[in-house]
Amino acid sequence: MKHDTIEKNIGLMILLIILVISGGGLAEIVPLFFQAQTTKPIEGLRTYSAVELEGRDIYIREGCHVCHTQMIRPFRAETERYGHFSTANEHVWEHPFLWGSKRTGPDLARVGGRYSDDWHRAHLYNPRDVVPESKMPSYPWLFENKLTGSDTAAKMAVLKKLGVPYTEEQMETAQDDVAGKYEIDALVSYLQALGKTHSVYNNKR
Repeated sequence: MKHDTIEKNIGLMILLIILVISGGGLAEIVPLFFQAQTTKPIEGLRTYSAVELEGRDIYIREGCHVCHTQMIRPFRAETERYGHFSTANEHVWEHPFLWGSKRTGPDLARVGGRYSDDWHRAHLYNPRDVVPESKMPSYPWLFENKLTGSDTAAKMAVLKKLGVPYTEEQMETAQDDVAGKYEIDALVSYLQALGKTHSVYNNKR
């Protein structure tokens, strides 16, 4: 029997398993590349400003995305706490995606506007000053390091090649917009933009 032949030939079995998994994966993934809800930006979506973009890079550099997801799942317990569930068309210009799957700290998908700039600064300088039970590390160096903006326009140019609609004017003024700002300024700007870069959900509960 053919079934017996497959079971007795480990190499053939591995090959067939790979083919089955690959076929199933392609059937699930390929259609997503042709659906408007996953490929076209949500209404009113804007690009990150130069300062916000630098803040996003600092967010990644410091590993914030390791403990904080930016993916609110469509469950009542999550939407009541964090706001409207995340949708793919909010993130079509995100490179790389920061949705994540591990949530040590709260989800930050719609944190923009929920706290003041001063709160974020105090929280990042010493989290336990504002959240006594926090396990988050402190980031005092963000208050000392200044940005030059020398690479910001180049980052925008790369993102533009990936489909993010940065304008020539944005790229021309990027360095001046960023130069001299502290890293904490950029990171707070990014956090305040989360959930606020489009006009549809805008942090609504």
